Order: sequence, then C-alpha cells, then structure tokens
Amino acid sequence: MTRKQKRLAVVGGGMSFIVAAVLLVMFAFSQSVAYFYMPSDLAKNDLQPATRIRLGGLVGEGSIVRGAGSTVEFAVTDPAGGVIKVRYAGSLPDLFREGQGVVTEGRFETGSDVFNADTVLAKHDEKYMPKDVADGLKEQGLWQHAGAAQ
Repeated sequence: MTRKQKRLAVVGGGMSFIVAAVLLVMFAFSQSVAYFYMPSDLAKNDLQPATRIRLGGLVGEGSIVRGAGSTVEFAVTDPAGGVIKVRYAGSLPDLFREGQGVVTEGRFETGSDVFNADTVLAKHDEKYMPKDVADGLKEQGLWQHAGAAQ
C-alpha cells in the first residue's frame, strides 16, 4: 500500500465512523421525541395508546379533582372546544390552577380516553411578574394594574 492509499483508508474509516455516530444519535433522538397536541388536534389524529405525546391547553374551570395521595385529575381544554381528562400522580407546579396554561407529557391509557401524565408544566402568560417584584412596585406606588391603563 502506498502512502496515498493509507491516507485515503484512514480518512474513509474516520468518515464512516462519523456517519455511523450521527445515525445512532439521530435514531436515539427519534425514539425520545414527544409531539405536542391540543385536545381538538387529538380528535383529528389517530394515536396508538402507547404513543408518548405532549398535551397542551388550559386547565378546565372546575375540573380539578384531588384523589388519594398525590393523585390529581383535571381536564385540559382548548379554544376550539376540545376536552381531554388527565390523571397525574405527583406534586403540581406552583402556577398550576384553573384557567391557566398547562403542558402535560405522557400516554393514553389502553382502551380509555384518560391521559396518564408523568410530567405537568404550568405556563404563565406574558404579563407574569414575580410576587416580590409586584409587591415592591406597589410599595413604591409604581404598580399599574393591567385594567387601569384603559
């Protein structure tokens, strides 16, 4: 083998190693992807019960029911009128409440319309301000309520 052939063999081997590593990483990421759906989107799509998804929307008014231990059931709604019942066992985020945005991650129960969430994330709106900052502004007389500007 000449020097040129050896060099080409090393470069070719290195490139094939890099391609194999990239393919393995892409395969690993494709297995852990959870797609985001709104409740009305789920009516249009046919999902398998074992499919892991993210379900987002608003916590339905009057839908929070606390069960035994740390189990909580609530409904996730969207403006299009879709409603999905969610069951979650664990501690809820501080911002979690009725009418607030929420993103849950999990799977549907087999043979049921109940979504079993293993992760619940509460979202806040763009007007969110930490309580300490709001209290400080109120003390200084600089606080402007959202409705006061109108």
